[in-house]
Amino acid sequence: MDRLNQIINHPLYVEYLYKIKMHETERIFCKHDMEHFLDVCRIAENLWLKYCLSMQGLGDAKLDSILSEKMKEYIYAAGLLHDIGRWQEYEGGIRHEVASAKLAGPILVDCGFDEKESEEILLAVLNHRNSNVKEENTLSGWIYQADKKSRSCFACEAEKLCDWSKNKKNLKIT
Repeated sequence: MDRLNQIINHPLYVEYLYKIKMHETERIFCKHDMEHFLDVCRIAENLWLKYCLSMQGLGDAKLDSILSEKMKEYIYAAGLLHDIGRWQEYEGGIRHEVASAKLAGPILVDCGFDEKESEEILLAVLNHRNSNVKEENTLSGWIYQADKKSRSCFACEAEKLCDWSKNKKNLKIT
């Protein structure tokens, strides 16, 4: 978990969070802040653990590889970084999943993630809005699902003003 603490304390990460906060100061809809990032992390971790429980009959070696601490670290890294480029969408119209993946790369390297680890995490960041991965039991699939499940539309004061379609809103706990 040391590398995750390096991410949240990385000067670029702190700067990007601040930029997002400045753009969303007056925003009445869902914010892209640490609360959202950690919600995505925790929900994705639960989805991963649920998948692990379904794999128990595979044998100890396979289950051990699925349950590795590395996967938990990848889930949290992807969850912490998935919206970090949101400010670039506000400022320049760049799709935030693309901006987030680009901005996250150097942070991952600085925090000790190797090329293979970074590729997997960056793919999940890039795919967090790609509905083609929503059924996958992969890092990309878990981050996609967690991002969608993380919004508490049922408790949002601005829900009636939100332009999300009714079928995208989380209007009950699932």
